[in-house]
Order: sequence, then C-alpha cells, then structure tokens
Amino acid sequence: MRKVIITCAVTGSIHTPSMSPYLPITPADIAQQAIAAAQAGAAILHLHARDPSDGRPSFEPAVYRQFLPCIHAETDAVINITTGGSVNMTLDERLAAALDVSAEMASCNMGSMNFGSFPVLDKLKVFKYEWERRYIESTRSSIFRNTFADIEQVFERLGSTHGTRFEFECYDVGHLYTLKHFVDRGLVQGPLFLQFVLGVLGGIGPDPENLVHMKAIADKLFGDRYQWSVLGAGRHQIPLITQAALMGGNVRVGLEDSLSIGAGKMATSNAAQVTLIREILEKLGMEIATPAEARQMLGLKGRETVRLP
Repeated sequence: MRKVIITCAVTGSIHTPSMSPYLPITPADIAQQAIAAAQAGAAILHLHARDPSDGRPSFEPAVYRQFLPCIHAETDAVINITTGGSVNMTLDERLAAALDVSAEMASCNMGSMNFGSFPVLDKLKVFKYEWERRYIESTRSSIFRNTFADIEQVFERLGSTHGTRFEFECYDVGHLYTLKHFVDRGLVQGPLFLQFVLGVLGGIGPDPENLVHMKAIADKLFGDRYQWSVLGAGRHQIPLITQAALMGGNVRVGLEDSLSIGAGKMATSNAAQVTLIREILEKLGMEIATPAEARQMLGLKGRETVRLP
C-alpha cells in the first residue's frame, strides 16, 4: 500500500479566538492538541505560537519553548516551524523560532501575495479581544511579503546553516516557477516537499482543475524529484485533500486551515480532522506514513539534531 504523510497545522495565525472556541491559544492547549494529532496519525506537526494572554500571533522563541519541548518529548512527530508567521512580522521575527531550535523542518512561502481574510467580517460581529477586528481588517490593505531576497535569506540562514528542510508553500502556479528558479541556482536540493495551497483569497482558487494544473506544472518543472501535499482552505479542506491522495499526493489538515469537519459542523480538535482523513485514506487502501517514514521520504536531518530537551 502507498504511504501517505499527514501534516497537521495546529493553530496558525489566520483564525482568531472569536472564530472557534476550539482553536488552541495557550502553550498548554497547543501542546495538548499537537500531541493528540500525532497520536491520531499526523507524522508532521506544523506549528505557530500565540500570545497566551489574548491569542494574537507571536514570534517569540520563549513562547515556542513553552510548548515545543513537551511535544518533542511526547511524540516522534516531525516538528515543522512556520517562517510565515503573520503579515505583521518582520523576516527576522518570522525566522526567530526556527533558528532558535535549529528546526528539522520549516515552512517557506514562495512569493509575495495579497492574503485576504477580511470577508469574514461580514459574518463575525462580536469579538473576544480588541485586536481581532483590526487584525482581520488589515488583510484588506496589507501584502504578505516574500521577496526573492527574503526567500534567499530563509534558505541561507536556516537551510544552509542548520540543515533545515522546507515545506514549500505554493499559493499559485507562479510560486512553482519561483521554486524552480532557486533549484536551478543550487540554493535548494531535493527531495522537495511541495504544499499546494488552494482557496486563500489572493491565491489560486479551490477548483479541482486547479489542483490538476498545479500538479501538471510541478511534474514539468521537477520531474520525479519531489513529494507533494495539498492544503485546502476552509470548507474545501477534505474534498481537495482526498482528491490529492487519489492523485498520489500527501495531505494536510488542522485548525490553521479549516475550523470545520463537515458542512456546518465545527471541528472540536485537530485530532478530529486527522482521524477523519486517516479513515478516508485507509478506506481508499492507503497506509499512513509514520514519522520515521516521513523523515526518510523527505530526507530530513533527524529529530536528534533539534535543539530541544
């Protein structure tokens, strides 16, 4: 049976506390939900940090260190630290946590883009914290910056220096060509791990034919030198990642990407989404990759190299 890697993105920086009571905010909640997701079958845990007092995105390594050691001690999962952070963070801030722990894996966004979550304000009217409305509204006028120079810094400071491998987040077809540019320059070596991101306002839409097109262009550019996965935003999560699995790819779930677990049904945990996609994959005759198998498939440096107790 084919091995499929499940990534779980536990909290992210897009959703705010008022959107779901189940979104993990505190270090204890993030650790608990990450461990449960790993126990349910996630081989990779994609992690952001939040200010424990009000849930706003945080870049502080000290906050990450309130939950990373526990996850590292309790699971064998690959810890994947964001370098995307949030649109309000500088590149130095976005890299801080991954550099601090010499991350085994980190995300790397492959281009600048509009990244709009502001349409949610049409439905969400009551907020737990004063920062939330301003933060969401700011996505109308801000740019998620990832210039060529920014990406070069990520590769040099984190990849070359620490041996960190990347989850290359590609929100549109042009991002695949940007990655090919860096491969051709020798700044990136395989095996590559591409994350096709569909359904974010400002990126490629969540249409099934767009996923087919992204895969076709990746095949053209990278041949058989890559692994790939799909992130489907919001209600498109399960349909798109099921399609990806049927096409030979890996999958990503988590409350960073979607707060639901079906039409009109809120997900009560990250583990619930992992369990759902695991059941679907196994019914389709696929086997869930263990963390050790994911490390081998992606050529990772090993959990023992990460600076965590």
